[in-house]
Amino acid sequence: MTNTGISFFPELQQYVQHTIPLEADIPASRREILHKIVAYIRRQQAEGQPVNLVFICTHNSRRSHFGQVWAAAAAHWYGINDIHTYSGGTEATACNPRTVAALQRAGFRVENRAPGSDNPHYLISYATDAEPAVCFSKVFDDAANPANQFAAIMTCSEAEQNCPFIPGAVLRVPLTYNDPKEADDTPVEQSRYDERCRQIAAEMWYLFAQLQS
Repeated sequence: MTNTGISFFPELQQYVQHTIPLEADIPASRREILHKIVAYIRRQQAEGQPVNLVFICTHNSRRSHFGQVWAAAAAHWYGINDIHTYSGGTEATACNPRTVAALQRAGFRVENRAPGSDNPHYLISYATDAEPAVCFSKVFDDAANPANQFAAIMTCSEAEQNCPFIPGAVLRVPLTYNDPKEADDTPVEQSRYDERCRQIAAEMWYLFAQLQS
């Protein structure tokens, strides 16, 4: 796999080098879903259109933000341009600080632009030559997200089941993950968030690696 992510922060680069081998553990059923997203990206690129990936979960608090951030980082690592990543929910809450902490442990650098807010806006950086991802909780059709020509990536089963129609989406895929929230305020809280963070990282790296072939 070609690494063009030489501008990544050192801690994050080391994390990625330990995450990429986990691609071999991705089940065939999940690879099939990821290849649907690959096909969407290739179609958009062939037509000279930007690629918009919107990761959707009920509260836009945990898994959808992991998806947004890791997809942006993976695209940059492989030097794939015109990839725009977003996240949203069926309701707005806040980007959970446990999610942010897991990303920091992975090597991302985080700036809270609204400390003390009920819904902070985090700038999450991964490389010296890339714009940071902007993470805050919002509904999927918020003005900050694209209104059409996007792939809706459903990261939780609740949103997948309760939101049968996503206006403007040209692709909808159920790429669901177990919720790390189940471990909140337990002895395994940190390890559960780190596990989900690493799983999503590995799948996003697998996805964008396919575009190199």
